[in-house]
Amino acid sequence: MAWFKRLKDGLQKTRIDMVGAINELLTKRVKFDAETLDGIEEILVRSDMGIQTTLAIIDDLRSNINHRGPIHPAIVLDCLRAELKRRLATASGTLTLRSDGEPTVIIVVGVNGSGKTTTIAKLAGLIAAQTGCKVTLAAADTFRAAAIEQLEIWAQRVKADVIKHRIGADPSAVVFDAIDHVRSRGGILFIDTAGRLQTKHNLMEELKKIDRTVTKRLGRPADERLLVLDATGGQNGISQAKLFHAAIDLTGIVLTKLDGTAKGGIIVAIREQMDIPIKYIGVGESKEDLQLFDPDQFVEALFANA
Repeated sequence: MAWFKRLKDGLQKTRIDMVGAINELLTKRVKFDAETLDGIEEILVRSDMGIQTTLAIIDDLRSNINHRGPIHPAIVLDCLRAELKRRLATASGTLTLRSDGEPTVIIVVGVNGSGKTTTIAKLAGLIAAQTGCKVTLAAADTFRAAAIEQLEIWAQRVKADVIKHRIGADPSAVVFDAIDHVRSRGGILFIDTAGRLQTKHNLMEELKKIDRTVTKRLGRPADERLLVLDATGGQNGISQAKLFHAAIDLTGIVLTKLDGTAKGGIIVAIREQMDIPIKYIGVGESKEDLQLFDPDQFVEALFANA
C-alpha cells in the first residue's frame, strides 16, 4: 500500500472529527458570521490544535473570508488547508546520518506506552534498508527485564546487534560499551532509554547522565536526540516535549499512533509551541506505517475528499 493511502487511512478519525465536522457546520450555516467562527474554533480546539494556534487560525479566517456574503464551504476549507500548510511548512526534518567514518549515535527517549522501543526498531530497519549501514541497539532501559527482551526480539527481526547488561545495571555503562562496540564495528547506534515519566527527577537526571556519557566517549554530542510522542496523549505531549527538551536539548520528535486518535491537530500545536522538527510520524503497527514527516502530504491526506 502506498504511503499516502496509509496516511490518509490513518488520519481518518481526525479527518472526520475535524475537517468533516467543519464541513458539516458550514453547510448548515447561512452566513460566515461570528457564530460560525465560534463553531470552527470549538472544533479545532477539540482536535487538540491548541488554544493559541486555534485563535491565530480563526483570526486568519476572519480576515480572509467575506463574512457578509454566503458561505462557500470549499473556499473556507481551502483557506484552512493553506493556513495549516503555512504553519507546518518548516516543521519537518531528516535524521542526521554521518558520512565521515564515525558512527551515528541516536538517543531515543519517551514515556512508557509511547511506542519508543517499537519505533527504534522501525527506524533501524528503515535506515539499514536505505543506507546498508550496520545497526546496533543499546538496551539502556535496565529497569525492566521486558524492555531488554523486547529490544532483543526486534533486533533479531531487523538483524541488528544488541548491547545489554544485567537488570538494574547502570544505563550509562551500557551506553559506554555500546559506543565502543559501534566505533569498532561502524554504522548506527540507537540508544533505548527507560520509559521515564517526565516528572520523575531522578530518572531525568539519569537521562542527562546518558547524554553526558555519549558526549564524553565520542568527544562530541549525540547526532540525534529524539523524543517519541504518543499522539493520543494530546496536549500532555507538549508538557513532555518541554521537559525532555530542557533535559537533553532534543533534535527531533517522532509522533506515533496518529491512527489511534481524533486529535491529530496536536501536530500543529507541537510545532507552534516547541519549534522542534517533527522528523517521523506513525499511523499503524507495521514498519511501513512509520515514514518521514512531509507537511504538505500530511495536510493533503487530512483534507482528502473534503
